[in-house]
Amino acid sequence: MGLGFIIGIFGVLFLFHAAYSTIQYRGLLKIMEEEFSGPPMNVLLELLLGFVFCVSAALTVPGNFLSIHPDSEENRIVSLPANLDFMIFNHRAKVLPLEIDMKH
Repeated sequence: MGLGFIIGIFGVLFLFHAAYSTIQYRGLLKIMEEEFSGPPMNVLLELLLGFVFCVSAALTVPGNFLSIHPDSEENRIVSLPANLDFMIFNHRAKVLPLEIDMKH
């Protein structure tokens, strides 16, 4: 596990704790018969910190980009004839006219 993955776990834990704190705060307000106007400032700070941790982990954990060119040396396993299941010829474009008259 890398540092980015651990930061992501802490981000998710911060988000879960902020949700639990908000639910607990709303329950306390119901007991005291007060109106809920928003979460406390420490919960908002915790949400912001958890969001920043999760975004930074999402940007660092996935790794390097790979080439998508079919003739690339990096991806000899993927070839076009192996992916014929994803070729779709029956779609909504057949409703459109074939020739479009463009007047200048």
